[in-house]
Amino acid sequence: MDWRKEFAEFDGVTYLNVATQGPLPLVAARAAHLAIEWKKSPYTMPTEAYFGLPDRIRFLVAKLIHAVPSEIAITTGASGGLLALSGSRDWQPGDEVLVARGEFPAHLATWLPLAETGRIILKTVEPTARFVTADDFIAQITPRTRIVSTSLVRFDNAVRLDTARLAAACHSVGAFLLLDVSQCAGAMPLDVRVLGADFLVCAGYKWLLSPYGTGFFWVRGDLLSGFRKGPLYWMAVEGAQDFHSLPLSGMKPASGSRRWDSPETASFFNLAAMEASLEFVLRAGVENIWNHNTALVHQMVERLPRDRCILASPADDSARGPFVCFAARSPEGTRELFERLVKENVIVGLRENAVRVAPHLYNTPRDIDRLIAVISV
Repeated sequence: MDWRKEFAEFDGVTYLNVATQGPLPLVAARAAHLAIEWKKSPYTMPTEAYFGLPDRIRFLVAKLIHAVPSEIAITTGASGGLLALSGSRDWQPGDEVLVARGEFPAHLATWLPLAETGRIILKTVEPTARFVTADDFIAQITPRTRIVSTSLVRFDNAVRLDTARLAAACHSVGAFLLLDVSQCAGAMPLDVRVLGADFLVCAGYKWLLSPYGTGFFWVRGDLLSGFRKGPLYWMAVEGAQDFHSLPLSGMKPASGSRRWDSPETASFFNLAAMEASLEFVLRAGVENIWNHNTALVHQMVERLPRDRCILASPADDSARGPFVCFAARSPEGTRELFERLVKENVIVGLRENAVRVAPHLYNTPRDIDRLIAVISV
């Protein structure tokens, strides 16, 4: 199938940067336009948009990661889930949280303030080789470890963790594993039970092809009762659908993960488009997206001019996420390659002194040919 027609024209641009910002499929853009029309004429807005639309998002996300809809909270990004988790635990002196060196800033922004106020001990996991591995985390786990907070696929080098082994090590000491799946959900088959994780956080604007300001937080169902109570968004309380009858006291959180929904969950400008994007991803098939992207990435890795470039991601396909990074043999050369690509309308990312190449269904082998031609000159 020609998936290119499902997206807007890129006007001569070769777009290989989904890991930074995924483009809305046309069907999602039309849904967003319809939502704007609702707001222009509020009397046309369907009542079910407030609760029905968010619940449909839960269903679609659950289908995507092989979870249960009641385990899904709707957030404005990965940080929403991180903040919900960090604020819902009773931390004790000496509790440890493990984060890898160079992890995406959202993890440090969540845990560092708790460490600076003495509520936790933040341990930085250093890689013993070129890339951080599950073994590096496992070596730092102690009986005081409470959470390992890490990306399933790293944003800066596409490294994919062996989470099943890491989860087993966490659970052996009563610790939890939190995975940030922002750089793979929607582009790589995921099953929460196989991953072994206790929590997933995810931004929606990358591989889920959804608007900025969307995301989800998954909590393993049997853990829902282990969180302390805290302030709630009013639409996340029990009986919120009939808000005129809500009691003035004794409010209870709604069952499941809904209690961690971000305020103004039913932001229909975002969710109407997100629903259409998730439906598109599921219709296209995550396995098909994965196979398509893997073939393009493999093509790039095989043709990388090794006389001037080095691979900045694992060489093994199975150790990477849905994208790949490379660098020149000097930091200055890497930026020069990046700027040359952008000048030639080959849009890629630049992260931690590496060029990040992130294709999707609309890309073809000709796009990789164009990239290789530019960096081989």
